[in-house]
Amino acid sequence: MKLPIDADKSSMSQFGYPMLVTVEEAAVLLCIGRTTAYELVMSGNLKSVKVGRRRLVVREGIRDYVGELLRTQNTSAL
Repeated sequence: MKLPIDADKSSMSQFGYPMLVTVEEAAVLLCIGRTTAYELVMSGNLKSVKVGRRRLVVREGIRDYVGELLRTQNTSAL
């Protein structure tokens, strides 16, 4: 599977990488399973949008999700 981080310049947006990725690509980027990624999307913990019949994850939402994990884990460790 080709990931956004492996994208060639022709598939890059003006911002660098695609702003939306598939749920499967998001799962690979987060090193989690596909089912877990879909659960995060459906619970609203991972930002996504529907484009036609496809559910796509907002790339910035992946960064937000990881940031939230870091905040909650750092807080609970104190």
